[in-house]
Amino acid sequence: MIEFRHLRHFIAVAEELNFRRAAERVHIDQTSLSRTIRDLEDRWGVTLFFRTPRSLVLTPTGVKLLAHARSLLIRLERTKRAVRAVDARYREPLRIGVDESTVQPRLAKCLSQWRGRAPDIPLELTEMNAEELLVALRNEEVDIGFSFGLPDDEAIVQQPAWHSPMVAILSPEHELAGRQAVSWSELLAFPVITYTAVLHPGLHQQAARILGQQPLSPVIAAEARTLSGYFIRVAMGQGVGIADADHVSSLQRGDIVVIPLTESAHITTYVVHKSQRFGLAEALQRFLSHVITLT
Repeated sequence: MIEFRHLRHFIAVAEELNFRRAAERVHIDQTSLSRTIRDLEDRWGVTLFFRTPRSLVLTPTGVKLLAHARSLLIRLERTKRAVRAVDARYREPLRIGVDESTVQPRLAKCLSQWRGRAPDIPLELTEMNAEELLVALRNEEVDIGFSFGLPDDEAIVQQPAWHSPMVAILSPEHELAGRQAVSWSELLAFPVITYTAVLHPGLHQQAARILGQQPLSPVIAAEARTLSGYFIRVAMGQGVGIADADHVSSLQRGDIVVIPLTESAHITTYVVHKSQRFGLAEALQRFLSHVITLT
């Protein structure tokens, strides 16, 4: 059977008209190249070259084969490029799970920039709560996720992606609402709305840690099950709130007031994935490197 290597080697010899130079061009030894050409001639029962001690010349048969071989290899290359293009469009997507509490413009920017850098790797997004994201990662239903933090699990790697400063959230009627900035002690003089640990474990844990670092222990007015419920409670004056500035910047609400805090504190967004014994897939490793560059 004639293989494409026969044609590639023949083209090299036909164009160089020198076995030594042709062998260097196709990266094989001269003896093997001569054997390939002899094999091609024997299989087809033709003579492709006139050989003399000092020269190598194509026969008319060789000239005809050279034209057809060049055309065939060009068609093969075009076919390969077309097949690769289809493969890129229909390649398995990078499946991303997004904890529904991480509603941040920075996340959208991260994913948008990735699409520009790796247009050959499609993204598939799924919104879910923290517990659902943990299960999806364990079961490898998603490849990677973003969260304020998941329950500890030895199979799951949680790596800081970026930080966002904390801000105070108040009802417009609150007595601190007109301030340019407030201190923690001023804010925590009022009852605080926090997040339920069941549905938002990472957000609850980070907020609890920050509040626990303050000299004045806060009075918890209520725990919200959803982010929309959280802001509604603050807006109705049930208590004051805290949130990350990135998240709040995505809101356009007239029923709350956002005020900077005089003492810095931040919320961390994590990029999470399942630990893989034999290393991460190439696309996933590229995506993680991309996320880290945004910190």
